[in-house]
Amino acid sequence: MSNWAASPRSGSADEVINKTNKVSAQLKAIYKDNILPAEKRYRYDYFYESPFLTDVEFDAKPQVMLVGQYSVGKTSFIRYMLGRDFPGARIGPEPTTDRFTCLINGPEERTIPGNALSVHPDLPFRGLERFGVSFLSRFEGSQLPSSVLRSITLVDTPGILSGEKQRVNRGYDFTKVVSWFADRADLILLLFDAHKLDISDELKATIDVLKGHEDKVRCILNKADQINRQQLMRVYGSLLWSLGKTINSPEVLRVYVGSFWHEPLQNLDNAELFESEESDLMRDLAILPRQSAVRKINELVKRIRKVKALAYIIGHLKSQMPAVMGKDKKQQKLISDMPNVFRQIMKKHNLAPGDFPDINKFSEKLKDTKF
Repeated sequence: MSNWAASPRSGSADEVINKTNKVSAQLKAIYKDNILPAEKRYRYDYFYESPFLTDVEFDAKPQVMLVGQYSVGKTSFIRYMLGRDFPGARIGPEPTTDRFTCLINGPEERTIPGNALSVHPDLPFRGLERFGVSFLSRFEGSQLPSSVLRSITLVDTPGILSGEKQRVNRGYDFTKVVSWFADRADLILLLFDAHKLDISDELKATIDVLKGHEDKVRCILNKADQINRQQLMRVYGSLLWSLGKTINSPEVLRVYVGSFWHEPLQNLDNAELFESEESDLMRDLAILPRQSAVRKINELVKRIRKVKALAYIIGHLKSQMPAVMGKDKKQQKLISDMPNVFRQIMKKHNLAPGDFPDINKFSEKLKDTKF
């Protein structure tokens, strides 16, 4: 199944890695010399709740994050990809994965506690410290020797349930953690069960934080062998309709249909279709290492555009403040008039709306600061 990663590295593969490393080195220099000083000056980390980038994040392997409601087959999908079990894997019809698990390549099988992962100098997880002890106790690494993991890192997320109780009991902000991983992921796989297409409130909130990353998102309609051809057509249409209401994107998301586990197909009506879909998905995964350099450039360009917009906003606000008297009153007035402030800056500097921060969150942040 995972033959795309099983073959030894060829000369062309090594050449791709060398080119990617050169691009990463150049991006690091650009970021440190030009972007980081602006981020510190305008407090990008505070307003966007995004820590400053480190060298290891530029050097990291491509990441694939799996998201979905409980019992849709995320962990089974990873086992299917790897062709084997992995340390810490828990599978069952009830919610079994209650933590974020990062699968990384290594010489021996072991689990690594979240606190150790977040301070490891060679892994890109240092920024997760900001989510606190409650999160880090539910975060772990699963290390094992794997030809697949030599090329990519997999991130398994907790199964999403519906209801307020689960959100409160987590002890950390689940959607913010997903957003942190989404910023750094090269591919985001949304998994759905062919028998459970309902999108719960928390799943919708999770999908909402993927805004801006639609180009990375792919959907998997799993366990599709348990229904016949006519039912599959209806289920596929229902899924696209539900996604269309949830994800504001002019393009239809790519949906891979199949049954991604080691058991034989229960219904052979669509066996040929499933085989073709699996081949397409594996091809999508196989090109990730080759596209890594392009993705890193795109992500840095996105960040630069956000920093630029933030600099213009902060500069405009400071220019409107009085020199001595009435600063607090003027600040409150500017915050309440933020929609007009955004429009003025957008028009004056010819900026795109997508480069601006969320206006409500930004206004709340401004209330706790002085400018």
